[in-house]
Amino acid sequence: MSKNNDMKCMLKDAFVLLLITLIAGLALGFVYNLTKEPIRIQQEKAIQEACAAVFKSADNFVEYDGGISSTLAGTLAETSLEIGTIYSANGADGSLLGYVVQSTCSDGYGGDISIFVGVTLDGTLNGISFIEINETQGLGMDAELVLAPQLAGKQVDSIAYTKTGKTLDNEIDAISGATITTEAVVNAVNGGL
Repeated sequence: MSKNNDMKCMLKDAFVLLLITLIAGLALGFVYNLTKEPIRIQQEKAIQEACAAVFKSADNFVEYDGGISSTLAGTLAETSLEIGTIYSANGADGSLLGYVVQSTCSDGYGGDISIFVGVTLDGTLNGISFIEINETQGLGMDAELVLAPQLAGKQVDSIAYTKTGKTLDNEIDAISGATITTEAVVNAVNGGL
């Protein structure tokens, strides 16, 4: 008789657990569907704000579907760079002003450094905006304050960093004590260029 009661108790417990799991799954699915659209809207708003930070003269940004050339893709495959989404920066009259390129370098001291790079049609580096950076506080995390102002307005094919004081147009001063971060940011910028 005891085995029979144990079996009934075990089946009852299994049914209760199944019911709890089913209710929790349905609740999670409902909350996901409820929050999916507001999250997408907030993500799109954050992207537009990051694009606007590097291209203040643009009125809107549209995802560019032209992609990158196979030659560039092959070159990037050999590096620690990854080019993400590219946006065309458009003026109020619909004219193309330049591009905003998402560029990620995986060689940061604390991991990936992902930025938006704004480039005008004449090749001028309009500015950079950090999307993801996980560097050391007080050193690499100062990249936005130290490096971004040095990069804005440069019209060069590539950027280099120096520890001894910039002397050329394509050079910027490295962050003292954060050379790895500086190199990763410069690589990401060059990927965008």
